[in-house]
Amino acid sequence: MLFDLDGTLIDSIALILASYRHTLTAHGFEQISDADWLRGVGTPLRVQLAPWARSPEHLVELALTYREHNLAHHDSMITAYPGVVELVRKIQRHGLKTGVVTSKNREGTRRGLALVGLDGTFDILVCADDVVQPKPHPEPVLKAVAQLGADPATTLFVGDSIHDLHSGRGAGVLTGAVLWGPFSREELEPAAPDYWFNSVAEMGKLVAGGE
Repeated sequence: MLFDLDGTLIDSIALILASYRHTLTAHGFEQISDADWLRGVGTPLRVQLAPWARSPEHLVELALTYREHNLAHHDSMITAYPGVVELVRKIQRHGLKTGVVTSKNREGTRRGLALVGLDGTFDILVCADDVVQPKPHPEPVLKAVAQLGADPATTLFVGDSIHDLHSGRGAGVLTGAVLWGPFSREELEPAAPDYWFNSVAEMGKLVAGGE
C-alpha cells in the first residue's frame, strides 16, 4: 500500500499555502488565490514556482525562500490526520508492505514523518529528488512498486490530489481518493479512482479486514 504525504497522511496544506504566499510577497509578486495554488498541490515545488522564475537561478532563489519559511513554521503547523498513525501500523500488522510516494523532497518528507511519529515506519520512500518525472507522471509510483517487488494489480496508491490518482492509474495500480484533504469528490472524479475514502476508519476496514 502506497501513500501520498501532504493532504493524505499529514495536514500540511495551511503551511504550504502560507509558504507560497510568503514567497510571492518576498519577491515582489502579486498574490494569486489559494485555489490557484491548490491546483498544483501534489506536484513538486519547482513546478509550482516555475511561472515566476526569470531564470534557473531565480527559480532556486524562489524555492529557497519557500523552504526557509516552510521549515521555520513546520513543526508548529503540521499534524497527522486523526487516526492515520494507527492506521499505518494496523496495515503493517496485517503484513502489507508500505511506502510513501510524494512530490516533497526527502529531507522535508522525513521531517514531516518524524514530527508525527512515522519516521522509519515505511518500507520505502519515493520523493521528488528520487525521480526525473514527478507526479502526475507514473514514474514515482512505478519506482515504488519496483523497489517493493510488488504486483501492481494488488497495490493500492492512496492520495488526495488528482495528480496522485493520475500517477497511480498510469502505473497500473489501484487508486484510492481520500476526502479529508483539500479537494472535493467533484474535483477528483475525473481521475476515476477505484476507491473513495471519506474517513480513515473506512480505509482501515478495507485494507485490514475490519479489525
